[in-house]
Formats: sequence, structure tokens, C-alpha cells
Amino acid sequence: MPKDIREILKEESNDSLKLSSNHRERFEDRLVQLHRPKMKNYRFLKIAATVALLLSLGYFFIPKDTIQQTDGDEKVVDLGSVSPEMKQIENYYLTAINYEMANLEPTPESKIVLDTYLKKINELTEQYKQLSKNLTEKEINEKTINALITNLQLRLQLLLELKDTIQELKTPKTINNETTTI
Repeated sequence: MPKDIREILKEESNDSLKLSSNHRERFEDRLVQLHRPKMKNYRFLKIAATVALLLSLGYFFIPKDTIQQTDGDEKVVDLGSVSPEMKQIENYYLTAINYEMANLEPTPESKIVLDTYLKKINELTEQYKQLSKNLTEKEINEKTINALITNLQLRLQLLLELKDTIQELKTPKTINNETTTI
């Protein structure tokens, strides 16, 4: 016959249910062991931080000459040797030129136009190198500096025109309410 649980509990003596004196400490130790945060391995991040720190220290403490060596023994002076402002201007234009060059998306339709523009840009780049040599060989003068900056501006302007031309070639033109692509 089944017994009622209340009767079973009454029959058991309450004296035998006492907890040991160190029960609380054992319980807390078990909780700490279960919820102890695992140590993550940050070794890779430590190595990367060390490398970044060494590179940045090397960048700041290694002396930089304003005169750059080229392929041969000839030395070329850049706009940075003239003044820090000129260096900023040169960096701005060179960054913009490189950005635009990287974003060009040539297509078979635009290959002829692209080749023409790139030929002009290469000619301007050669002129820029020649102007830099003139700046090195002769005395630094305002005329040469202005020519260098104008050269950079022309290259950037050509790239922007090229980008617009390629975009026009990509977009379909409507003729007599019919859509055709070139």
C-alpha cells in the first residue's frame, strides 16, 4: 500500500538531516570551480602588439632624408624637401591619384579610351620625374614647384575625366525611346 509522503517525513527524525559544519565552504568551493572563468590565450594579440610597437618605434626613430635614392646613383628631391606644406600637398594628390587608379573598372568597350588616357597619364608621370630631377639639379624655385603641383593636378583631372567617360560608356543611351548600349 502506498504511503503518503507527509507520513514518511514525519517518521524520519529531523536530527539525522543536519548539515555538516563545513558544508557551506564546500558548496562555495564547488561553485567557484564550476564558474571559474577560463583563461583565454592572448598570445597572438601580444605578438601582434609587440610587432606594431616595434614598427612604430622604428618609423619614428629612424632618420629620414628628404633626398630619395632612385635606380642609379642620382638623387631626386621631392616636394617634401621644400616644406612640410608641400609634402602634404604632394601626398594629397598622389593618394587621390592612386585611389582613382585603383577604382578604375575597365571594360572591353572602354579599352580604347582607357589606353588613350593612361598614355597621357604616363607622359605626365615622366614629366613629373623630369621636373623632380630639375629641382635636384638646379636651385629650388617657385616655377618648378608650381609645375610639379600643376602636373599632379592634371593627372588627377585626367583620371576623373576617364572615370566619367567610362561611366558614360556603361550607362545605356536612349534613342527614339529604345534603349541601346554602346
